[in-house]
Amino acid sequence: MTTINLSDIRDLQPSEVVSLLSGIYEQTSWVAERAFMDDNSSSSHQSINDIFQSMKQVVESANVDEKLKLLREHPDLCTRASCVGQLTNSSREEQSKAGLDRLTPEELSEFTGNNAQYRENFGFPFILAVRNATKHTVLGALRSRVQNSYETEFHACLAQVHKIAWMRLIQLIVPEKHGFLTCHVLDTASGSPAQQMSIELFRVCKDNNNAETMEFVSEFQTNDDGRLEGGPALKGEAFKVGVYQWVFHVGDYFATKSNLLTTCGTPFLDKVPIRFGIDDPESHYHVPLLVSPYSYSTYRGS
Repeated sequence: MTTINLSDIRDLQPSEVVSLLSGIYEQTSWVAERAFMDDNSSSSHQSINDIFQSMKQVVESANVDEKLKLLREHPDLCTRASCVGQLTNSSREEQSKAGLDRLTPEELSEFTGNNAQYRENFGFPFILAVRNATKHTVLGALRSRVQNSYETEFHACLAQVHKIAWMRLIQLIVPEKHGFLTCHVLDTASGSPAQQMSIELFRVCKDNNNAETMEFVSEFQTNDDGRLEGGPALKGEAFKVGVYQWVFHVGDYFATKSNLLTTCGTPFLDKVPIRFGIDDPESHYHVPLLVSPYSYSTYRGS
């Protein structure tokens, strides 16, 4: 996919910005037109999120008929060879990544039936941001949501439309200021920071057949405060949207603690993996670990 730097967007004429961003909301150029035809609008955007919020606000301010038309511009989530030509390039790529072009006959039959029932119930297609989903996620969501009320699904689909738009924006625009990734390990058995714990970071990649590979990024050691020695694990241009995995070597760490009654020959917890997603290239992601020899928890911190 061709990308553009955020700084370069500020130099474009309003009509050029509209042309660039007209496909962010599926075949709905009026969103970009209303957001950016003002001569000064594009120059004020300091982040990708600024651009997204401007476009999102246009949709939120639209009337019910316009929102309904926007929903109906989205294709059914089913792309056998017979219908793939009807999709935009973005939709084709998104559905392919989710494996929706590789359904078994049984899955296709269920999918087609539920899609038809959904359209009959609501008058617009089932919409789900599928770029990072699997076909099993999509099938499960469709089974569940086809039972909902019209109002619930109308708002649910609009929320998914915004999510799709965001993912398209971050695929298109290279930010000026990148976010960063940090970590903190707390030893809940002793109530103190976990010092000198080894941690590895991997990026989860997928090939054209959706097979996963683990790409090693770097290895770290926690300092006296339980934080990464040397600062953020990812920063600058290395901080990219995607799926990552920490691997914490907690078994080795607790083996050094002579005051703990961990007498088992095989540790209950040895290497603790935490898989997480980075969705915003401009934000700070903090993924800590709270761990004892027998339990652990995590959350997105700040």
